[in-house]
Amino acid sequence: MKKARIGIIGGGGYTAGELLRLLVHHPGVEVAYIQSESQAGKPVATVHTDLIGEQLPLFSGADAGALEGLTAVFLCMGHGRSREWMDSDEVPATTVVVDLSADFRLDEDWVYGLPEINRAATVGATRIANPGCFATAIQLALLPLVQAGLAEGEVHINGITGSTGAGQQPTETSHFSWRTANVSIYKAFDHQHLHEINRSARQLGRRASGGLNFLPVRGPFARGIYVSTYVQTDASAKQLRELFHDFYATAAFTHVTEENPDLKQVVNTNKGLVYVEKHGDKALVISLIDNLLKGASGQAVQNLNLALGLEETAGLQLKAGVY
Repeated sequence: MKKARIGIIGGGGYTAGELLRLLVHHPGVEVAYIQSESQAGKPVATVHTDLIGEQLPLFSGADAGALEGLTAVFLCMGHGRSREWMDSDEVPATTVVVDLSADFRLDEDWVYGLPEINRAATVGATRIANPGCFATAIQLALLPLVQAGLAEGEVHINGITGSTGAGQQPTETSHFSWRTANVSIYKAFDHQHLHEINRSARQLGRRASGGLNFLPVRGPFARGIYVSTYVQTDASAKQLRELFHDFYATAAFTHVTEENPDLKQVVNTNKGLVYVEKHGDKALVISLIDNLLKGASGQAVQNLNLALGLEETAGLQLKAGVY
């Protein structure tokens, strides 16, 4: 079978590195073009050092001609730059574009690439907006409740994320000496990912009318997201478990667990784990993902597979490191 030729725009960052680690072992694709203005001409392993020995092209500068022979392109640039790139580069209409920034997540002309609710729309799509990491983890907990009309009161969400969620460029709050053995809240009640969550709720014909009360927390670890969500409901524990099992019955990577999960079960995998308990009049839902995989590059490959008609799990049979 002829392999799909893949390009990556913005090849020097964390999400691009994760994509390359996945794609180099993907049976259905060939990485043909890795664009990075700052690294042009250098071997990929000079930046992504764990890729030494892999057969990959050198980093390239901008080359519009390189796009013509590509089956798909991943955009791994900072927020705002993807839209600029799409406006300035003539991307063939038949080329699949998967954008990992926030630029198109609210754009009705782009498929919102959360396969748990948009698998059918992603099949054959050529413009796919990859969801945000916190948005993915929160929606895995929230959308079954939304669809069932059980999230129409106040929704309370607490989520803790690893330092890689802040990107590769060092900042004061991602510096090791600040981040290690430390936690802090940021963007309380006003995180940008809430907008895309509300879009998905509207898509399901519902809304969280009581509001999404979200407290994001910086965690003292590199990767992973752990979210706890609770709402008031009259639904029984049995009804809640059945609701979640039914919602994710056909999901390729999201699994409902009967045991209280921990973060190491999902780190370095494309899995989402969801666990639900009933406490008095409240439903507590715990959801976990790896922010760089199911929250970014792994989900992007999952979307690519769907768009190209490949096996949804291709290139994503990954191993957690629980010890």
